Amino acid sequence: MRRIQAGNALSAFGLGFTVPYLYVYVAQVRDLGAGTAGAVLAVFALAALVVLPFTGRVIDRRGPLPVLVGAALLASAGAAGLGLSTTVPAVVLSAAVLGAGTAVMQPALATMIVWSSEATTRTRAFATQFFLQNLGLGIGGLIGGHIVDESRPGSFTLLFAIESVMFLVLAGIALTVRLPAPAGLHGAPAGAGAKGGLRALLGHRAMVQLLVLGFVLFFACYGQFESGLAAYGTEAAGIEPSTLGTALAANTAVIVAAQFLVLRFVERRSRTRVIAAVGLIWAVAWLAAGYAGLGHGSQAMATAAFISTYALFGLGEAMLSPTVAPLVADLAPESMVGQYNSAFALVKQLALAVGPAVGGPMGAALHGPYIVTFVLFSLAVTVLALRLGKRLTPVQDQPSLAARTRVVTVHMPQAADAEKVTAAR
Repeated sequence: MRRIQAGNALSAFGLGFTVPYLYVYVAQVRDLGAGTAGAVLAVFALAALVVLPFTGRVIDRRGPLPVLVGAALLASAGAAGLGLSTTVPAVVLSAAVLGAGTAVMQPALATMIVWSSEATTRTRAFATQFFLQNLGLGIGGLIGGHIVDESRPGSFTLLFAIESVMFLVLAGIALTVRLPAPAGLHGAPAGAGAKGGLRALLGHRAMVQLLVLGFVLFFACYGQFESGLAAYGTEAAGIEPSTLGTALAANTAVIVAAQFLVLRFVERRSRTRVIAAVGLIWAVAWLAAGYAGLGHGSQAMATAAFISTYALFGLGEAMLSPTVAPLVADLAPESMVGQYNSAFALVKQLALAVGPAVGGPMGAALHGPYIVTFVLFSLAVTVLALRLGKRLTPVQDQPSLAARTRVVTVHMPQAADAEKVTAAR
């Protein structure tokens, strides 16, 4: 698990070097225009949508380790290609390769974490993954910002080279992992994990409800960060572009500072009620954004409200990381963990593709309706989470109950001890 988490952090560190500067690199440094830069960003999402429907079945047939290594090598080639590309076809092709590689890595890493953990430790494992991802992205972006220079294309080539090397490091670390197979897969014939496939997944009502909930979550938050919310902030609230960077930094800072404090609270609570609470927190975040753009306070108050919106989103994200991903794993049959993780990753990518397309124009022009829409989406998160809770078993919704059950059943006290246990309870 430590090796998997270390590789995950290093790959996030590499991504942080380039993602914030990709638009500037394509449009201005390579002088390929804003249209090409927009196409490159779109290709990332499209590549993920193409490969993810097939990824889960391959993971369940061959195991997540070879899939992760192949995806890391693919992403490394894409990053290197972007750093060297000077023409539109080369840039778009490299972006597609990088997007496909990074998309496949998500369910592969998630499945490796599932295989290397138990239900009682999975919550902390996924929280650690999310923490390290954000820490790596933040540090990578910070260091990358001190390296890039628009007047020197070579500085961007260096960034992409570092990113490419980080993916190779991830592949190298992964190859040293001796991954235990889930108990249900020992002795299973090749291809057993593929049985049932999409039909079995869609027949799982709780998982379908979780997929719908996941789409709303990612659409209402992540899909707006750098599109609709940024457009709303600059157009309605008069936020300076530099303040957008401060808001994103506040988001990352809250995640890093709160993740393990929040984890102690979340581990002993119902997962669906925690997700429902996130919906309420995000509704407050959108109301703060509404005050920033539609209120009549000073510019300083508007700026503070806008930054607090991103900070509140970060608090919600810290609460989601130990709940949603482990819940996907706990709902999945042992032979279909890869397919369940890939399905959830696909829904995430759909939300990230649709979110900017819907939120961008609304945030720029329809300021009041934009805020109302996403307050309602946040409240929908609460409603959907509570409905999902009715379909889960008590242990699926609150894994800490399983630990308590095991403690009671492992030790069967004698009559005299039983009185002490009863009194202690």
